[in-house]
Amino acid sequence: MSELTSEQQKSSWVPTNPNYDPSQPMQIGGQAVIEGVMMRAPGSVATAVRRENGEIVVQKLAFSSWVERLKLKKVPILRGAIGLIDMMYLGIKTLNWSAEVAMLDEQAKTAPAGSNGKDAKPKGQTQLMLILTLMFALLMGIGIFFVTPLFLASYLFQLEQKAFEFNLVAGLIRIAILLGYLSAISLMRDVKRLFQYHGAEHKSVFAFELNGDLIPPAVQQFSRFHPRCGTSFLLIVMFVAILSFSLLDLLLIQWLGEMNFLKRLVTHIPFILPIGGIAYEFIKFSAKHSTTAWGRVIIAPGLWLQKITTKEPDHSQIEVALVALKCALGTEDAEKYAWRPLEKASQPAPETTRALN
Repeated sequence: MSELTSEQQKSSWVPTNPNYDPSQPMQIGGQAVIEGVMMRAPGSVATAVRRENGEIVVQKLAFSSWVERLKLKKVPILRGAIGLIDMMYLGIKTLNWSAEVAMLDEQAKTAPAGSNGKDAKPKGQTQLMLILTLMFALLMGIGIFFVTPLFLASYLFQLEQKAFEFNLVAGLIRIAILLGYLSAISLMRDVKRLFQYHGAEHKSVFAFELNGDLIPPAVQQFSRFHPRCGTSFLLIVMFVAILSFSLLDLLLIQWLGEMNFLKRLVTHIPFILPIGGIAYEFIKFSAKHSTTAWGRVIIAPGLWLQKITTKEPDHSQIEVALVALKCALGTEDAEKYAWRPLEKASQPAPETTRALN
């Protein structure tokens, strides 16, 4: 692949390849994990992680979402609401597996010679533990991004009976919390590496979508800003929430006569998942029209947010993302990247260097 000009790099997130079908924009997706990347393709998920000795290990799983099992792919809003839970579950599962890999490598370094711990393998959490972790993550998210803004908007401003003004203020507080949180954690060294892998994931997905060469030097030239990013989705959810909750409050004020913090808390929380479903439809629609002038305007805030949540990756990080992508697609055999005890894997596996050639 020839080098891209600076102007092409700025606009390289635009799906320009005629073989890319913008009406099916979510066939490939992923997320960053600890020292690695998870990639999801239709029917399978592969998570590739770089170990301390330089070796890449992969966990590949068959995966069928509840949207597919319940045949809801053509049901607007509901497919997005259920898909959101699916992706949170999958994200937590793969993130925990990557953490296990890192932890076992640390334990192997400090374990006494000849101990049985050196043969341990990452097992992943049980189904019950994953469900409990997901519920805890949902409760934390609701508490931070929905309860807190409602509380602050209710008790710091005299806007409880003004539907749009109240929800605009609550929405801005929500966005401020998100930006503040992301900006703060981006200063941490480990999180910066996580954001580099996030950039590697985006670049690899772009290279695949635009039929680029799936080798690190070529993939490096693509943009790290992708319009279908999960952090972009969060921002869209917050904008959709302002409008949706404003309409809901207009109806509730007419019905109940007045609103307060507790009434909003009870009536808003059940609509969180439907709003996620609406945001899904919005991001799918905007991806389909991202090559138009107004489409670029719509997705611009999400791309700006990615200046915080993605960092430029190096070639080794892109290599990991490409291994995950190829294993998810079935063009690489995940068994070549099977776990091995650390002291037996002191040299990178031969497959690691061959896989991307």
